Amino acid sequence: MAHDIKAQLRFLPMSAQKVRLVVDTVRGQDANTALETLRFVNKAAAAPVRKLLASAVANAEENFGVSRDDLYVAQIFADEAPTRKWRRFGARGRFKPILRRNSHVTVVLRERGS
Repeated sequence: MAHDIKAQLRFLPMSAQKVRLVVDTVRGQDANTALETLRFVNKAAAAPVRKLLASAVANAEENFGVSRDDLYVAQIFADEAPTRKWRRFGARGRFKPILRRNSHVTVVLRERGS
């Protein structure tokens, strides 16, 4: 019986658009390969996504007794989280809105059918 091992990273202070660039590179890969790939991706989002993936792998080993060599990234996606809105005052009494975007990242690992 194959389990879906799920891990979430919520309120990552980075826009979902930027995180998706990293997330798309590891979708469908083996868990070990994905972790190695993320070590060398030259994007700021790579570090938190790698940490999340490592956590999901650890959950699989600890809670389900699944070997890390049998796991692969079945699903991984980044959704938008609530945006914090700031104001910066500009010239002539106007104000310039600043949007601090956040994202929720979810990873689902599955065991290879053996």
